[in-house]
Amino acid sequence: MPVFEVHGKQYEVDEDGFLENPEIWNEDVARDFATTEGVEGLTDGHWKVINYLRSYYLQYGIAPMIRKLCKETGFKLNEIYDMFPSGPAKGACKLAGLPKPTGCV
Repeated sequence: MPVFEVHGKQYEVDEDGFLENPEIWNEDVARDFATTEGVEGLTDGHWKVINYLRSYYLQYGIAPMIRKLCKETGFKLNEIYDMFPSGPAKGACKLAGLPKPTGCV
């Protein structure tokens, strides 16, 4: 199993770099994974998206549709791409400790 190592910590990840054990996620994990997605610092906006994704995932067991993410967080899609350059599915879900969303390439 691949391992992602940063700041002296190791995380088991899948072949796409998503956290294998979402139950170990915390804010430090998000900060560590931000280094892999071109996110310099996590702002209140980043946390709003990350926390919404985690909450939705914990309630429904899947990541929300992008349209729902935009509606519930109040961010336009281009704003989410500004915050997460690799996109809401790859970047934001990875930082939120979610598994790779279905249909994410």
